[in-house]
Formats: sequence, structure tokens, C-alpha cells
Amino acid sequence: MTTAREMMTPDVTCVGENESLADAARKMADLNVGSLPIWGADDTLKGMVTDRDIVTQAIAKGRDPKEVTAGELAQGKLVTIGADDDAAEVLRAMADHRVRRLPVIDGNRLVGIVAVADVARALPDRPVGDLIDAISA
Repeated sequence: MTTAREMMTPDVTCVGENESLADAARKMADLNVGSLPIWGADDTLKGMVTDRDIVTQAIAKGRDPKEVTAGELAQGKLVTIGADDDAAEVLRAMADHRVRRLPVIDGNRLVGIVAVADVARALPDRPVGDLIDAISA
């Protein structure tokens, strides 16, 4: 069975927890991505920030993205997947937590991201369709 490591996008760029949302947005634009992992000063993964988070949690609330840090948006339980977990576990985690992107961890190290697009490229249509239904519900 296919593993998270085989599906993931490696070489992930992170935003530091003390960097501003404006910095995060610039990185996203430069990389043409919609989310970034938030890396803590203590060398641990703190969460994920998305372009939607920046809009809904800062701009729409009148907060200045230059003043709000990425770490301020790192709330709730972070959902990750092990690098050697199989595709069934990736699908289950995405569906259960209704997330479109999962940080991939090997030990304590961030080694990649599995996004729905990665799953779509790696797996047959049926499991991908079921995943989209679960996330969108």
C-alpha cells in the first residue's frame, strides 16, 4: 500500500510562529501555495496557517496582518500523519478531521505535506471522491 512518504510533497517551507501574517502571505505567494506549517521557536510544529485563515481571522476582523503573528492562529489540536503511515490512514485522518492538508512527520521532524491533490494523484478515483465528500460535508 502507498505510504504518506510516497504521496507527500517534500521540502516544506514553514513560517515561524513569531513571523507576521503578512510574511506568511508573501511566502505563500512566492511558493504559489495556500498554506504553510507554523514552526515554533522551540523547534516544534505548532500548526498550519492558510490563506483563508489570514482573511477570516485577521483581515475580515480589521486586524493588521503586519501585526498579527502566525503563532496567534495556531489554535486547536494539530493533526499530523506519520511518514510511513499507509494511504488508508491518510484518508481516515483527512476525513475524520475534515482537513485538506496534513503535515507529514518522521519522528519529530517535519518531512512533507500531503494535500488532497497529492492523494488524488496517488490513489484511484473512488477513495479520493469519498474523501472529498467527507471533507466537504
